[in-house]
Amino acid sequence: MKNIAIIMGGYSSEYKISLISGNVVYQYLDKTKYNGFRIHIFKEKWVYVDDADAEFPIDKNDFSVMVNGNKISFDCVFNAIHGTPGEDGLMQAYFQLLEIPQTSCDYYQSALTFNKRDFLSVLKPYGIKSATSYYLNKGDEINADEIIKKVGLPCFVKPNKAGSSFGISKVKTASELPIAIEVAYKEDNEIIIESFLDGTEVTVGVINYKGKITVLPITEIVSDNDFFDYEAKYQGKSQEITPARISDEMTQKVGAIAKRAYELLKMKGFSRTEFIIVNDEPYMLEMNTIPGLTSESLIPQQAAAAGITLEDLFTNAIELALA
Repeated sequence: MKNIAIIMGGYSSEYKISLISGNVVYQYLDKTKYNGFRIHIFKEKWVYVDDADAEFPIDKNDFSVMVNGNKISFDCVFNAIHGTPGEDGLMQAYFQLLEIPQTSCDYYQSALTFNKRDFLSVLKPYGIKSATSYYLNKGDEINADEIIKKVGLPCFVKPNKAGSSFGISKVKTASELPIAIEVAYKEDNEIIIESFLDGTEVTVGVINYKGKITVLPITEIVSDNDFFDYEAKYQGKSQEITPARISDEMTQKVGAIAKRAYELLKMKGFSRTEFIIVNDEPYMLEMNTIPGLTSESLIPQQAAAAGITLEDLFTNAIELALA
């Protein structure tokens, strides 16, 4: 029996969603193969939480834990931390130093994909299209006229390094721009401002399944709100339609771009890439490398449509990490 540490929580606004994802992984872990351990990672504490909710501190020197006088070490880490430090490369680098296998991509790919600006810039030379954008760092002068001249109205103001739609605003008038920038700065000290793409939003899961890079059935996102914001994602204010209502040709095209990005970046583990299709042309928005893993989340929905159960999905991730 392998000891699997399921890390969850994190240091960002996404920690509550991460705890849900981590508990789903714990619930569906194959108990005939693995001993699952829920590990909460917070700034103030790293602890193993047992089924009675008792907490045991993690020794950060070797990522082990003492439970009732017994030292437990881990064969593999299942990474379910959305946002920092699980999705931006910090935990990946730590585990690589300790030589403990983990289920997500390596630290460089994590850091790159978490930074929307750098991620899209790296893929641009390969012909992968993205929205017209304008970048700001905290402290930069804000020239609203210059921003609007480049990206137009409406536009989206986003934290450059954040997830779950925290800090994102749709700006329709010039007067709304400074407020939206302040909201985004609460999540990150870098901002990306993008032109509005009026089209069909889809999300594409790509995983290595049993040694083969596999594009999962594509999901179409129809938000009841102005865009796919936190409410739409997590509070039922959207329709998530799998498979997406797009042509077979477009399904192939979008899937091929998502798969190519996965291969170009030498990805491992899960990826979920967002696109807006405008006039039969897919524009890439971002890639998530620790996507939600609740039973309602998009990757599990897509896996189910492909005939892959949650237990199979999680077992596959662990076996590939251990290989």
